[in-house]
Formats: sequence, structure tokens, C-alpha cells
Amino acid sequence: MASALSPLPLVVEVTRGPLVESRHTGILAVSDSHGRLAAAFGDAERPVFPRSSAKIIQALPLVESGAADALGLSVEELALAGASHNGEPAHVATALAMLRRAGLDAGALECGCQWPERGSDVAALNRAGEKPTALHNNCSGKHAGFLCVACHLGLPHAGYVHAAHPLQEIVTAALSQMTQTPLDASVRGIDGCSIPTYAIPLTRLATAFARLGTGIGLAPARAAAAARLRKAAAAAPFMVAGTGRFCTAIGERFGERAYVKTGAEGVFCAILPEAGFGVALKIDDGGTRASEAIMAAVLERYAARDEAERTFLQRWSRRPLTNRRDIVVGEVRVAAETRAALGLQP
Repeated sequence: MASALSPLPLVVEVTRGPLVESRHTGILAVSDSHGRLAAAFGDAERPVFPRSSAKIIQALPLVESGAADALGLSVEELALAGASHNGEPAHVATALAMLRRAGLDAGALECGCQWPERGSDVAALNRAGEKPTALHNNCSGKHAGFLCVACHLGLPHAGYVHAAHPLQEIVTAALSQMTQTPLDASVRGIDGCSIPTYAIPLTRLATAFARLGTGIGLAPARAAAAARLRKAAAAAPFMVAGTGRFCTAIGERFGERAYVKTGAEGVFCAILPEAGFGVALKIDDGGTRASEAIMAAVLERYAARDEAERTFLQRWSRRPLTNRRDIVVGEVRVAAETRAALGLQP
């Protein structure tokens, strides 16, 4: 297996005119299902909080428990269970539909309220004299999925976000098993949507995502659940994020060939089934513009089939930087040395 292993960090540059104005640094691991690294940058063993990038793993119990089938969840609803969505009307309606299948309403959600991502959706709420609800929270699909599992298993739904709740114990067990990492209070924080989040070595996240794509090392039921969730995301990419979002754009272009999922604070994970790889990366300063640039470059290296696909990905790996008059003043780009280490043209 060809490898690009570097003790040096990833570098994303932000230029203005002929000069580099800012730099983002980060770490990366590209692994196969056996934990063999195809690429690594920086301290790739460093534990990181995967945040929302791990939602597909957190959704495994929704399928494995039988809740998805018992409640007749649609492809769109399964995709939303692993989403960080914009809070657009279709996202809100789909999350509510999931709750109603479990005999609940928006009042059962414990993720907190959040304004929609897009200004047009915020304006629509204001015109209607309405305020955002927990359904608009970017994690409402994940939480609706949690509540479907709890109701299907006869668990109390109140307090389902707490680490000691039986539902979270099931979800944490899935994350621990997939990453082969003990998860306890010593590595636990609280996520933005109030559920537990656990720091996991980046290399183990990458290996877990490889297994989600290949099924290697997974019990048959888990491999089938992973495949079902991946296929749902590919069939309904709008539900995974929404209008103008990187995760949705990649899903629309690559389908089942590439599943990508962002997380807060510059984390990104991916499944590349054809290559047999999983990807995990973390940008040190938490910058999304840098995490998208690096993930696009990784896809250029390991998923793109032709020049058209590489050009498509360079919308993010070499993204023009414009001012308020839409004049191009620079670019956000993966640094030449990082591209070269990944085996890409400068």
C-alpha cells in the first residue's frame, strides 16, 4: 500500500494578493479496515472529540435495534438521523415525522433550539411571527432517531441525552466497539446538542469509518446497518446537510462512492468504500473552511476518477476568496507541500 506519512501537520493557506495572510494547521489519518495507514499528518494518534462527524455511528442502534423497521422509517428519515442539517423546512418536517412515528412531538427533543442556518429561512420564520424550535436544531434528526430507539425498546424518553441513560449507554457502546476504544468519564465532554461526546484517537476514528464502508471486522447485523445508513445518505444527500453545504454536494456528486460528514471544531470524517479507506481529520483552530479544503483534497487523491471530478473538488481545495463586492482577492487552498505529500499536483 502506498503511504504518505508525515510528522508535519496539514497546512491550509489563505492568500490575499500574492501573499499568504493566514494558515490553518491540522492532523489527518487515512486508514484501511485493519488500521494500516495510507496517509497520516501530524500527531494522528491524538484524541479528538468527533462531534457530529460520528453521527452515522450513533445512528447504528436505530437500525440494529429494529426500530427503523418497526416504525417504517423512510430513506429520508434514516439520512436525517445522521445529519447536521440547515433547519430548512424539509428537514424540520422530516424530523417531526420521525417523532410522530414514535408517538411523540417536538416537546420530547432535548437538543435545544437553534435558528436555521440560512438567512432566508430565518426571515421566513420572522415574517410568520415564529421562533425556532428544537426541530430547527441541526441535530434534531439524530435526536429523533434516539427517541425512536428509546420508544421501540420501551425505555423512558425523558433525560435521554444524559450519559447514564440506557439509550446513551447503547449509543456509547456502539461508538466504543466501532473505534475499539474504552469510553468513560475520563474522556467525556458534553456536545453542543447536550449528548455525551468522547475523545477518540484520530487513527481509530479513521479505521472505524473504513469498517463502516467495508464491513470488515463487523458482525453481519452491524455491517448491514452501516450499509443501510450509507445508502440512505447517498440516496437523500439533501437530508444530510442541505442547500449550499459541502456534505450534500459531495453526496450528490459521488453517491455511494464517498460519504463525508462534518463535525464542529474542524473535524471531518469520511467513508471511501471503493478504496477501502476511512478518513478522519481535525483542524487545530476549528476552521470549517480548512476542514472542507483538506477533505476535498483527500477525495481528489482517493475518490476522484477523472479530471472533471478533480476540478469539481477544487471548488473547496482551491476556493476563491472574495470581498463584499464579489471581487476575487485571494484563495483558500491546501498548501503545495501538503498536496505533494498526498500525491497530488500542486
